[in-house]
Amino acid sequence: MGKMINKPLVLTYLYLFIYILLSSGVILYNKWVLSPKYFNFPFPITLTMIHMGFSGAVAFLLIRVFKVVAPVKMTFEIYATCVIPISAFFASSLWFGNTAYLHISVAFIQMLKALMPVATFVTAVMCGTDKLRCDVFLNMLVVSIGVVISSYGEIHFNIVGTAYQVTGIFAEALRLVLTQVLLQKKGLTLNPITSLYYIAPCSFVFLFVPWYLLEMQEMEVSQIQFNFWIFFSNAICALALNFSIFLVIGRTGAVTIRVAGVLKDWILIALSTVIFPESTITGLNIIGYAIALCGVVMYNYIKVKDVRASQAPAESIPERITKDWKLEKKSSDPFLPSKGSDNNGGRNGGNSPTASPTVDEEAPLIPSKQEKIVRVRPRASYGKSILSETTLASQCINSNCRWGPIEESRRRGAQELQLYVNDRLTILSIPVNQLGSCSFVKGDYVL
Repeated sequence: MGKMINKPLVLTYLYLFIYILLSSGVILYNKWVLSPKYFNFPFPITLTMIHMGFSGAVAFLLIRVFKVVAPVKMTFEIYATCVIPISAFFASSLWFGNTAYLHISVAFIQMLKALMPVATFVTAVMCGTDKLRCDVFLNMLVVSIGVVISSYGEIHFNIVGTAYQVTGIFAEALRLVLTQVLLQKKGLTLNPITSLYYIAPCSFVFLFVPWYLLEMQEMEVSQIQFNFWIFFSNAICALALNFSIFLVIGRTGAVTIRVAGVLKDWILIALSTVIFPESTITGLNIIGYAIALCGVVMYNYIKVKDVRASQAPAESIPERITKDWKLEKKSSDPFLPSKGSDNNGGRNGGNSPTASPTVDEEAPLIPSKQEKIVRVRPRASYGKSILSETTLASQCINSNCRWGPIEESRRRGAQELQLYVNDRLTILSIPVNQLGSCSFVKGDYVL
């Protein structure tokens, strides 16, 4: 019986369940804390600052004290031009999103969140990271019409709350696009811990200004209740949600988490009507949201199709190396790639369809039984931090990569293949006698 259970698949579904549980729990918890009818803490900026302060402190302990992960090579120029603007939009999206809970229901908020692909697409086109396409535009039109119908059917429609939520959605879209444009083009990859380490303190500073102007004086005169355990548990849930997103994406992919997000929205809409009886859903709400959801599903299908099309490519760089090596193997001369091969490798790493940072790649859950996956473990450092397998694959996709010659390894006395990421050497321990049967697949060598 134990052999019939697919443990990796069970673990993946467990991560998805934890993500849906935490994501739904944080939204409902925030609504309960902020709502005047329940815990009655109507200060969304303060709540967001508590989350940012707690997350930043935990990230500092994990990186600087316990050294769970190493900090990335962060310069003042990168911090000023990348981290600060990203933090500003991140703080804005959280601020406006939490403020919406004071005015509109959780169910209606989830319906409005169907606009997220529209906001991201419009922002990406304006920033030049995506092209205006007819099929995607029609999907966005369907989503927008569905949201308008859903809004028309909302009994307790509030223009202020709707404006806050839509503004927060566009702020989040700007953050996502800026992350792609600014961080990924510089070859900087941040995991959830390092992201919180750099972005949470900066977001806290940005939130201090509106908090001082809008909430500080009101908190001084109002009779508010401050329960340490309520806010502590709320902050832990928000922090755990960030980590669960990382686990799900690392285990499956961005497409899977989108599907899980759709499931989560339906669960939230149903739960919110039970937990908060004032949240009334009409038939027009459901019809409008269903129309918007059809547009979102079609958009996800187009993205997946684009990814698959980009993964049926021209000859990969290692395949070229393999061909050259087989030809050179007949002679006694050592293997040295030609300049054309190097140049082509640079183009392949920088401008090929798979190099686009907007690609959502669905990683396979379980390798085929006919393939033996050999993880590539780099032994050299990239900046000050050691590259992990996932980071290396991400760097190869989002950075300018080129393949160097096969050289003798001083440590092992064996020949190894060399990879240059943004002109920094990373050694891949792949024996030369295996190159003839290797192909490069999503950061792995398949023998």
